[in-house]
Amino acid sequence: MKEFHHVSVLLQECIDGLNIKPDGIYVDGTLGGAGHSGQIAKHLTTGRLIGIDRDPVALEVAKERLAPYEKNVTLVHSNFCEIAQVLKDLNIPGVDGILLDLGVSSPQLDDGERGFSYMVDAPLDMRMNNEDTLNAEIVVNTWSQEELRRILYTYGEERYAPQIAGAICRSREEKPIKTTLELVDIIRSAMPAVALREKQHPAKRSFQAIRIAVNDELGSVEKVMEDAIPLLNPGGRMAVITFHSLEDRIVKTAMTAASKGCTCPPSFPVCVCGKKPQVKLISRKPIVASEQELEENPRSRSAKLRVCEKL
Repeated sequence: MKEFHHVSVLLQECIDGLNIKPDGIYVDGTLGGAGHSGQIAKHLTTGRLIGIDRDPVALEVAKERLAPYEKNVTLVHSNFCEIAQVLKDLNIPGVDGILLDLGVSSPQLDDGERGFSYMVDAPLDMRMNNEDTLNAEIVVNTWSQEELRRILYTYGEERYAPQIAGAICRSREEKPIKTTLELVDIIRSAMPAVALREKQHPAKRSFQAIRIAVNDELGSVEKVMEDAIPLLNPGGRMAVITFHSLEDRIVKTAMTAASKGCTCPPSFPVCVCGKKPQVKLISRKPIVASEQELEENPRSRSAKLRVCEKL
């Protein structure tokens, strides 16, 4: 098995935010290298930890790392957005905490063979779960120019999205685009010289966008935010780390809506919808990495943690 080294972001802040009870039931929906899960498991006595990941490699590593706590741990191969079904299958009606770390793990980014990296030549893949059918090669070679432009602009916030989408479509007419570095060269060719001189790698935003599309990352976040809050027991907490403004907006909107309850227009003199607040927000503003963590792990710079508690 490849070395799977992942530095957990906002680790202590997550543990504090979850307010772990030794006999509680907790879900880590994005198990990864089990950094967060290991700390949760340490706090449990008779409690239980459900670890979910769509990446079989991550599950194998987590199984080894969580071995000291195996009597308290159940690992499940699934997407975090299927949390309701996972808990139903385990006959668990409610939980005391849910953690989601929505960043792509460092080993996935660094493993050149999986096609996430724009620095290493590899087949265009980018699947977090290698059992999924959609991969980056299909997106790049079959999606329409307009759809490519849309995902590059929306998911990658790439200002040269129209030019890059056009270059991809012209190139694939000559021959299919098969590897990461082929795609990098096409992206470079579509960008002006001034953009190529920027500190950030010219393909970073495009690769992010294609990865999000391949794995339906935003759809998964929307679904889990809709399904997870009702699964919390009273006093249970949900902690979510995001690394992208689109994900953070989904999480913020869902938590804020759940904390308000009533959806009646402000002009209504009395509430007629009958909706009550489901959660309270533990912090109005997102929790971000400390200066020390930023120095030790630069990838934590864009991380935002939001926490809510079930009423």
